[in-house]
Amino acid sequence: MWFSNNNSKEKNSKIGSAVNGEFSAVDCARLLKSIDSNGVSLGLTELVNYQNKTALIDLAGRKNIQGQMSGNYLSRSKGRGMEFDEVRHYQTGDDIRAIDWRVTARTGKTHTKLFREEVERPVLIATDLSLNMRFGSKLLFKSVQASHLASLVAWHAKSRGDRLGGIVFNEHDHIELKPRSRKEGVLHYLHALKSLHQNSEHTNNSNSAPHNNTANNALDESSARLRQLAKPGSLVYLITDGINVTTDTLRHLTHISRHCELVVCLISDPFELDLPRSKIKLNVSITDGTNKQQLTLGDKKTAHHYHQQALSLANKRYQLLIETGARVLNFSAGQTLASQLESGEGLC
Repeated sequence: MWFSNNNSKEKNSKIGSAVNGEFSAVDCARLLKSIDSNGVSLGLTELVNYQNKTALIDLAGRKNIQGQMSGNYLSRSKGRGMEFDEVRHYQTGDDIRAIDWRVTARTGKTHTKLFREEVERPVLIATDLSLNMRFGSKLLFKSVQASHLASLVAWHAKSRGDRLGGIVFNEHDHIELKPRSRKEGVLHYLHALKSLHQNSEHTNNSNSAPHNNTANNALDESSARLRQLAKPGSLVYLITDGINVTTDTLRHLTHISRHCELVVCLISDPFELDLPRSKIKLNVSITDGTNKQQLTLGDKKTAHHYHQQALSLANKRYQLLIETGARVLNFSAGQTLASQLESGEGLC
């Protein structure tokens, strides 16, 4: 949903002077400068800067996952690793399921297999850069904030020695990256974010906006592919606004959360929950690209009704995602990522 751009310059000027924001244009410019961003397009510099902010989050396992898992810190449950280490004589208390019957038969003495826990795990990030993410009313586009969050998670995974991979997608294309170790994995992911974000900008400027069904399919298809990529024990991040979540999306996410730790990060814009404040009543046209309607800014009844409807939809979306077994975190595109994490509003 966005304001129609059919208004005259005079009316736009009137709206701009009448609507009150929580901080001024000067404040916005200062905040954007502090994160090396313009809030609309995406550059590598602003993404690389997050390697110095990895202390803001913690990717330690928080969920008990059933079954065998790779990694010595994936979850709180205990068990054998997935990688064979050596064979030794059976000792009282050893798991009989680990007996090596071939060596036992050959030597005449009972031997058991030992497994070494892997020291790294796959971290997969799926970042949604669809057209509905290319919106921002206050500080950043949702797509830019999503990319910042993906970058922070990527750098933190690298600092822990985890392998990083995932998917970056929009309605027209997707880039799939297999998990890689060290800085190489992070830089490949950051380049994918920048590349697809630029493609989204060109698509948006060409006025070839896709139908909503296409956007729905993009999220569904990416969730299905993520389900195939996520090996048991992986940490999986899905970063989106959740607007295009369908029953198919929920089904795929439910399957992922059964064997992996799934975190869904919902990026929202302040305008999606509250209408801009205005000292005078102004009639404005809004559209979602297909439907149009009129709203009155500065009318308390209209503002309250809008807020209640938006809040109801957001709560419903949140509950549906919680039921998949995911941990759901909320982030705003109207504030810097660091300020939200430092205040504890969206701890990862």
